[in-house]
Amino acid sequence: MAADGEPSEGIVPEGVAGPDAEASAALAADLRSAMAGDVRFDEYTQVLYATDGSVYQARPAGVAFPTDADDVAAAVTVAGEHGVPVLPRGAGSSLAGQTVGPGCLVLDCSQHMDDIVAVDPDAQTATVQPGVVQDHLDDHLAQWGLKFAPDPASANRATIGGGIGNNSTGAHSVRYGITDAYVDELRVVLADGSAIRTRDVVIDSDEWAAIVGKDDREADIYRTVRAVVEDNADEIAERYPDLKRSVSGYNLQKVIREADGDRVINLSKLLVGAEGTLGVVVEATLSLVTKPDETALALYAYDDLVDAMRAVPEALDLEPSAVELMDDEVFRLARESAEYAAYAEPVPDDAAAALMVEFDDERHGDLPAAVEAADARLLDGGPAYDALAAFDDDEQAKLWKLRKAAIPLLMSLDGDPKPYPFVEDASVPPADLAEYVEGFREILDDHDTSAAYFAHAGVGTLHVRPILNLKTEDGVEQLRSIAQDVTSLVAEYDGAFSGEHGDGLARTQFNPKLYGPELWDAFKTVKSAFDPDWLLNPGKVVFRDDDPTDIREHLRYGPEYATVERGTVQDFSAEGGYNQLVELCNGCGTCRQTDADTMCPTFRTTGEEIATTRGRANLLRAGISGELPADELYSERFQSAVLDLCVGCKACKSDCPTGVDMAKLKAELKHDYHEREGTGRRERLFGNIDRVAALGSATAPLSNLAQRLPGADAVAERLFGVAPERSLPSFSRESLTDWFDARGGPAVPAAEAADSVLLFPDTYTNYCYPGPGKAAVRVLEAANVRVELADVGPTGRAAYSQGLLDAAADRARSLVDAVEPRVADGASLLFVEPSDASMVRDEVPDLIADDRRAAAEAVAANAAGVCEYLDRRRVDERIAFDAPDESLTYHGHCHQKALGTDHHAVGVLRRAGYDVDPLDSGCCGMAGSFGYEAEHYDLSREIGSILFDQVAESRGDEVVAPGASCRTQLGDRNGAERSPHPVEKLADAL
Repeated sequence: MAADGEPSEGIVPEGVAGPDAEASAALAADLRSAMAGDVRFDEYTQVLYATDGSVYQARPAGVAFPTDADDVAAAVTVAGEHGVPVLPRGAGSSLAGQTVGPGCLVLDCSQHMDDIVAVDPDAQTATVQPGVVQDHLDDHLAQWGLKFAPDPASANRATIGGGIGNNSTGAHSVRYGITDAYVDELRVVLADGSAIRTRDVVIDSDEWAAIVGKDDREADIYRTVRAVVEDNADEIAERYPDLKRSVSGYNLQKVIREADGDRVINLSKLLVGAEGTLGVVVEATLSLVTKPDETALALYAYDDLVDAMRAVPEALDLEPSAVELMDDEVFRLARESAEYAAYAEPVPDDAAAALMVEFDDERHGDLPAAVEAADARLLDGGPAYDALAAFDDDEQAKLWKLRKAAIPLLMSLDGDPKPYPFVEDASVPPADLAEYVEGFREILDDHDTSAAYFAHAGVGTLHVRPILNLKTEDGVEQLRSIAQDVTSLVAEYDGAFSGEHGDGLARTQFNPKLYGPELWDAFKTVKSAFDPDWLLNPGKVVFRDDDPTDIREHLRYGPEYATVERGTVQDFSAEGGYNQLVELCNGCGTCRQTDADTMCPTFRTTGEEIATTRGRANLLRAGISGELPADELYSERFQSAVLDLCVGCKACKSDCPTGVDMAKLKAELKHDYHEREGTGRRERLFGNIDRVAALGSATAPLSNLAQRLPGADAVAERLFGVAPERSLPSFSRESLTDWFDARGGPAVPAAEAADSVLLFPDTYTNYCYPGPGKAAVRVLEAANVRVELADVGPTGRAAYSQGLLDAAADRARSLVDAVEPRVADGASLLFVEPSDASMVRDEVPDLIADDRRAAAEAVAANAAGVCEYLDRRRVDERIAFDAPDESLTYHGHCHQKALGTDHHAVGVLRRAGYDVDPLDSGCCGMAGSFGYEAEHYDLSREIGSILFDQVAESRGDEVVAPGASCRTQLGDRNGAERSPHPVEKLADAL
């Protein structure tokens, strides 16, 4: 959404799509008349909401974006009148297909219904709307030392409503249990559009009599649920497993309880875990818990997975707050991931499995003593062969980030076979885990496949993901056959087929088998009482006898799935091909996070699914697989609505756990578009900006005066689509290369130099603002480094960002040819501008993947930012710094963050004597040419406003940033002065 809460213009195409367009149009028209929120039935929206984090895909009829409870009631009523099913949805991170429904009207409650209505710290309760992201709620509650106890790994984007629908939980269920224990009251819209408030009601009290004495849907529901529970008491006691985690079926075992001598019914407990099949939650009152002040984390390494499982009961005796498992496959993938390699580094290389055991100070007054006791039990007296302890918050956070990344990391496996979620959260008593794992291994052997093992060992819930190729008939049949065998194995141990991720399309089929015919009939009776026409998220939890749910139907990939292979300019062999890179997106929705990392800048501002990496990948996959028309990827609307909102920040390369490099995909597709449709005037201007800047420098100051002439901005907008509000760069009459030649070239003789480097004169530094380049020379020479300026043209970054790949490849090849001999002699290639450094290190080798590939890789291996070079080699320690007494706020460049190099400047600045406050900031919003484009100026500023707020709240006296785009955006905020490059502050400290 735009900043004012109105729909962002031009993001989603208009229109109605589908096989029955007339009926869809009528439904859409009635919805628009009945509700205030947006209604979309176009093809792009259908594709965007056809998937979630599961293996399933099915197009909905359309999507409505309710603004409040009245909108929800109106949408449900209208859909019912049209006989169209309704599917409530939060972040779409569900792993069992709960938010996939063919022909449904999806209610996206995440965009508007995200208010924290009230908090009562004394009563330890909070009332929220369903679209509130859990981490946002916990951040708000932290001021009172409170939190919402369930903590799924997806809490940084998953909504409270989604958690209620799935009865979610997370790593700390050992300590706190699951969501149903913390939902006290709900406001719910029923299938007929009426609303009820569920809460504790004493059976046979006056309140009970008042409810059931009415002739309405609510009365019928209460009477039916009571009768079902009482009539099936023996079956409920027999069939429901005695576990901390059991989220399959309906919560008949929890809806009625004894309290203070009374029998109390609370329908909230039934609605939790119902996956939106009984009603649409529009408000929830939650119980909260106190947040421990301190925790300690110990990790124990085992050389056999079964040994680790046998140690779980021992760990539980120690009163932990969490007991988590990771296996060697998780560690292997993490070590191969740019984002997670550092987090896996402390884990012993040969560990077959590891248990993470956490303790908190609410249970243990002496945390070091708690860890010592665990060492004595699990290491000295058990089969663990190594251990490490983390008491520091940052060190613990790294281990937790590694653990929470396990699911998406596993989906990054190369090729078509993937470790798919469909039996991954079965739960058994912890004492039976070792035998259960051995039985599971036998099932996998019988089906000639393998799996990874991880997750919540302390409560008997293992996320075991068999590796299957669902693009084959055999793979699809394996899916069902393994699920059947695992349900039988779970039943042997009186377990639950789902301990966390719910039923959805993946497990509903097996509920009759697990619960037996009597409880299955009870489920259907409850469903009919709430939803007589079975229009609320049909096929989940229960199904009609004449329309059974089948685990094999509505798969995202199946035997019929096929893609059209395409030739590419860039080399995609490392990703398995262009199409494989697109398919790496598993739908987990990490790109919807907004509180940390960088991905995805345009989503953070618009709140639109189409602006996420997941959304773009879904639409790309629809294009390459024929789900969209063959030429749709090359249409103007696809370019403007999908690709142009990718700012090329490269954050998805690292922030996305599977590494969906959308910037690389975008560049290739933009190239194809230009090949078909030609290149626009603005693309040619920005793609060849080095030539423009050289001319501007040569003709300065006349070129600068021309930019300031009255009407010049209007001409730039009319001819090139440049935003008139944006200040354009000034040109320096003396370029960096001119200055360097005038001073006589290198100042440090080769024979006396400690090191030798080539400094790359990037376009902005060379022709517009040579200051950082001059500063880099001064700092490097102060460390006795011989500095030469590379005599080359541009890296190709500007052309690449415009999709002009032939031009980018030519420039990349020229650069490699020019500098590779010097690199071979031992010189490093240094950059002031981060985007050029990343171009050489990341894109150039894939652009010239021919006989010059080896040379390009050699250059890339020896390329670095100036501060990175100083920090990695500790070159700065040879310099006598005397920094002024200043505090600096540091904003790193997106490309540095993607390559894991943004921290180097902070280290050098601190050693130089500065107090540095590094921001956990996202994209500045400028993103090269993006912020100059007239149609993107407002969005660019909105993205930038997030950074501006962080700068305002930081403790620094001055903000520094290495990126030219970032410094431009920061300089344009409220007429602020241009921010310096970090190397300029280092020069000031000489």
